[in-house]
Amino acid sequence: MKIISEISELRQQITTWRQQGLKIAFVPTMGNLHAGHISLITEAHRHADKVVASIFVNPMQFGVNEDIGNYPRTMESDQQKLVAANTDLLFTPTPAVIYPKGLDKQSYVEVPNVSDGYCGESRPGHFRGVSTVVCKLFNLVQPDVACFGLKDYQQVQVIQTMVEDLSMPIEIIPVATTREDNGLALSSRNGYLTEEELKIAPALAQNIQWLAQEIKTNNDFVGLAKQATNFINNAGMKTDYIHICHASTLQPASEDDKELVILAAAHCGKARLIDNLQVSL
Repeated sequence: MKIISEISELRQQITTWRQQGLKIAFVPTMGNLHAGHISLITEAHRHADKVVASIFVNPMQFGVNEDIGNYPRTMESDQQKLVAANTDLLFTPTPAVIYPKGLDKQSYVEVPNVSDGYCGESRPGHFRGVSTVVCKLFNLVQPDVACFGLKDYQQVQVIQTMVEDLSMPIEIIPVATTREDNGLALSSRNGYLTEEELKIAPALAQNIQWLAQEIKTNNDFVGLAKQATNFINNAGMKTDYIHICHASTLQPASEDDKELVILAAAHCGKARLIDNLQVSL
């Protein structure tokens, strides 16, 4: 695996592969890798000749009350996992490489509507930071395909919308959420959970599963979401939101919608956990 941190060297390698007629897949990450990330690498190999991953803790997507300094950085073990998954190239830029003018003078990309609610409302500016850095990384790597985990369903919708709206020649491949046996979605933030909180956290996924069954016979979506909120709170978590939405637009679901997604976020101790489940009626 080649490890590159400078743009010029990255572009040189991408140009060489392009001249050889090779297809390139890309998996952008913020590091602290787990089995969910590696599933993205595995999927990327199915669609391309070369797989590029990036590790960059993006300061633009952290809010004023979110401590980027505490975000776990595990570069050595991350590299070992990527080597084991046969990753061809790892791009590890610094903030100075990605934002040479600083954040205040950096041009940005904003994706309206799908960025607005849910995590976009709870974390103002978050999706502006996500879409800007992904757009920039896409311009640098120039992949044919890029893989994103469906654990962050709203993020996938934001990226897909950006690619469509800006006419980027990139296929976005959503990859199913990797879970523990108890249903808990794998996340770097699970590392913040205490032993006792790890017993509570699966309640988020369990209540989404309950909702998915209920909405097949009951279209009181608002009432059901309130029930699920109470269940999650009574389990010892603090619900940020739980909504039943149209799967593509992320607008509140109507009784005529057939393709839905349940979006949920809750605080468990220091960790803010997100999860979702798609439902076809």
